[in-house]
Amino acid sequence: MQLQHPDRILRIRAVLALTGLTRSTLYRKMEAGTFPKNTRISTRCMGWRESEVSEWLNSLETKETAVSPRA
Repeated sequence: MQLQHPDRILRIRAVLALTGLTRSTLYRKMEAGTFPKNTRISTRCMGWRESEVSEWLNSLETKETAVSPRA
C-alpha cells in the first residue's frame, strides 16, 4: 500500500530556487501559459502546488531528451 503525501504549497522563493528562474521570467511564463499559475493561500499570500512545479520541471527534461544532439 502506497501512502499519499499531501501536495505542498511552495512560496515564491522556493519556486525560484527550484527552477532557477528570475521572478520576472516566472511571471512572464505564467502570463504566456508556459508555467503553472499560482494559487491564493490567503489575502496577501500566493503559492504554487509542488506537484505542478515538478511536472513542469519534468516536462523540460522530456523536451531536452527528445531533441537529438547535433553531430
